[in-house]
Amino acid sequence: MGRIDARMTELGLELPPPWTPRGRFAPFRRDGRLVFLSGQICEWGGEVTLKGPVGEGGVSPEEARMAARICALNLLYCLRLACDGDLDRVGSVLRLGGFVNCVPGFPLSPFVIDGATDVFIDLFGEAGVHARTAVGVSGLPGNAAVEVDAILSLKEG
Repeated sequence: MGRIDARMTELGLELPPPWTPRGRFAPFRRDGRLVFLSGQICEWGGEVTLKGPVGEGGVSPEEARMAARICALNLLYCLRLACDGDLDRVGSVLRLGGFVNCVPGFPLSPFVIDGATDVFIDLFGEAGVHARTAVGVSGLPGNAAVEVDAILSLKEG
């Protein structure tokens, strides 16, 4: 078991079971040391775990923040594929892009996407600190409350 796998166990993080993408795309693309991860919604076992919109009598920001954690776990699943099963190959998390299916004027998209950010920082430490975008949108696949994508770099060698 690698260092990152041991840290996942320590944090109580579990990766999702395999799933079928909702569209015609690859879960990741590699270009040299860069890994581009396709956006992942808050889906587990083929079911959307939290549907939007977030805010004003709908889904709470706290619930959406937990859904962002699920997005991060789905990203880690794809990242493991991109790293041939070895998450210790990750050099750094460069960027996360977060999308919150929310009511107009919802001001807490950064708070929601912190749920995904926390997973990467807790797991990778300083290497998990990243640039980020967190925006509100009017809809996501499966009416999911949250979607997150990522760009990472692998260690040399």
